[in-house]
Amino acid sequence: MISVSETASKKVQSLMEEEGYNAQTDFVRVGVKSGGCSGLSYELTFDKQPTETDKVFEDSNVRILVDKKSFLYLVGTVLEYSGGLNGKGFVFNNPNAQRSCGCGESFSL
Repeated sequence: MISVSETASKKVQSLMEEEGYNAQTDFVRVGVKSGGCSGLSYELTFDKQPTETDKVFEDSNVRILVDKKSFLYLVGTVLEYSGGLNGKGFVFNNPNAQRSCGCGESFSL
């Protein structure tokens, strides 16, 4: 499962509305792709429909899609949102990552 902090939930819902998505019926797609300074990088997009290979979760009023391959890397991850002095953005707290880069956008296992 992937969890969403309360702060991240509010930000996701706000961004979905700005982009013309409905947080009640549409999804946040979380994934992993090759690349980034540590080998793998996170993806976060909005989507209207799951595919047959997606796992579907809901946490903190956010509907989440994860493809099966990415799910292996993301099990137990908490999506948080940081708005502090060091910059604003989503942060993936991934217990599976053995190493991550300084920007927090990529990791390795």
